[in-house]
Amino acid sequence: MSDLTPPEHEHSDIVEQADRWYATTPRDFNTPGVVLLRERFGLTALQACEALKMAQLIRARSV
Repeated sequence: MSDLTPPEHEHSDIVEQADRWYATTPRDFNTPGVVLLRERFGLTALQACEALKMAQLIRARSV
């Protein structure tokens, strides 16, 4: 990751925070995941999708 510029690295950190939060928070949301992560963490749609993908992998590994 040494070739990432600071803004790209910051985006990676926020996506990691979002995926960990989504993976460890009970699923009683009435809002779709992409919308929820965009509102809560200020992610783009692409970042929210990436965070949801990673959250699914985190959940799968914990079973």
